[in-house]
Amino acid sequence: MIIDREGLDQLISVLIGMGFQVVGPTVRDEAIVYENLNSINDLPEGWADEQEGGTYRLKRRSDKALFGYVVGPHSWKKFLHPPERRLFRANLKGGDFEIIPEKLEEPKFAFLGVRSCELHAIAIQDKVFLGGEHVDSTYKIRRENAFFIAVQCGQSAATCFCTSMNTGPRTESGFDLALTEILDNEHHHFIVEVGSDQGNAVMEKILHRQATGEDVMEAKKLTEEVAAKMKRTLDTTNIKELLYENLEHPQWNDIADRCMSCANCTMVCPTCFCSTVEDVTDITGDHAERWQKWDSCFTMDFTHIHGGEVRASTKSRYRQWLTHKLASWQDQFDSSGCVGCGRCITWCPVAIDLTEEIPKIRDSENQITHPGNEARHEIP
Repeated sequence: MIIDREGLDQLISVLIGMGFQVVGPTVRDEAIVYENLNSINDLPEGWADEQEGGTYRLKRRSDKALFGYVVGPHSWKKFLHPPERRLFRANLKGGDFEIIPEKLEEPKFAFLGVRSCELHAIAIQDKVFLGGEHVDSTYKIRRENAFFIAVQCGQSAATCFCTSMNTGPRTESGFDLALTEILDNEHHHFIVEVGSDQGNAVMEKILHRQATGEDVMEAKKLTEEVAAKMKRTLDTTNIKELLYENLEHPQWNDIADRCMSCANCTMVCPTCFCSTVEDVTDITGDHAERWQKWDSCFTMDFTHIHGGEVRASTKSRYRQWLTHKLASWQDQFDSSGCVGCGRCITWCPVAIDLTEEIPKIRDSENQITHPGNEARHEIP
């Protein structure tokens, strides 16, 4: 199927009419973020993002592309796993507290502009919040009510490495609808792939025309070109064993000398899920509340127990994060915790780049395994 700009605008209107809260990319505070949309006028028309280690900026494109960016500081995690939520309230009555459970909200989100790496990130969080014995009820209801409109990547950022993680740039599943934006001197339209019965039902309400075989090939060619141009790579061969066997590698000290423990990488990561619980009360002591909030393994309080912190050094905190993301995550959830979106590289103030740090550890391993290579490898 193919829709034009007016058809995309109609898609947003139809979803709103069906009771969905349409969320997608828009420009705010000199970044492309995910917020409520009312029409295509809210989309970042003509904007692109430039990204490198520790660098993010917007620039104007020479065309009117609506999805001519890659990914920004937000991920869809903030809607499915809210940054903070109240768990219950307690009011003092007759010398005892009455517990008032929080009513479970049931929002219906339609996510517009979801990239392939982000769909994989949501699938990973499904395992975290839905796959175990204890299901997160807030995540479950939001996930079940969500409608996903993917957008195939027409460009990559310098920090992307999704091809190494087998998570993009083309998405094949996990969506209700998938759009490929085609923009040239003669055309500006969207090739639509239907991925669910609900997606098909929505498209029946949208003015569209059938795509030809040539249109389908053009859409596939676009993402193939993006994959071929991707700059960063990460060799994931035996990466779990590599990290487990190098917990005391000197490279961790080198990283710690640069790392600020700011937690930016965990906040922008679409798969990180650490949280904490806080109790608050008013000044009278008659009312109390319990809140769940995002937390990070980089904060000092995260591992604080009686007697001190389990991971008191920056070295131990960064090592915990990266080893969990790429190694022990596999033991817990049978997958990597990284989707190659590159956000942790872009939003690190000192540009620490895991695609550079892992090879340094691997190179020293190769030197030990193949001692004839001393002339070409130095232990960091």
